[in-house]
Amino acid sequence: GPGRLLPREPRSTWCCWAWALAIVTMNFLVFFINLLLLLVIFTVVLLPTIVVVYFGFQCHSRVLHSTARYCKTVLDDNSSSALIILGFVIMSPLIVVAMATYCSLARRLRLFMCFQPWSRAVYKGRLLCSEQLSVQPWQHAVPHTGPNIRVYT
Repeated sequence: GPGRLLPREPRSTWCCWAWALAIVTMNFLVFFINLLLLLVIFTVVLLPTIVVVYFGFQCHSRVLHSTARYCKTVLDDNSSSALIILGFVIMSPLIVVAMATYCSLARRLRLFMCFQPWSRAVYKGRLLCSEQLSVQPWQHAVPHTGPNIRVYT
């Protein structure tokens, strides 16, 4: 049947090296796509914290003490300290939001399924995980066996 594992034929030495190079290149590409996505999401979500802490440090007299007009007219040391504290306080929940957003997007785009195992370089077979990418999420649903809890709002 389709669930049986068949023995696969090993590749020749040169073919194995070529496939290893291709797989390592593809895995690095997938890693950098994940890293870029992570950096973009964290930068966008943490932008309020970055801005608030930046202005707090820029206008505080014991840190940078900028001569900008808004530092002289709007922000004194007390308000600069408040901005710094506010920035660090709102950082924790925003990190959670950023990580949840990244995990949700990576799962929806199935980015982690694009990493290729080393065995694909050693043994003949498909390079892309086409079987895994074509499976729909609802096909792996685990039947619910816990208590049936409904939340009404």
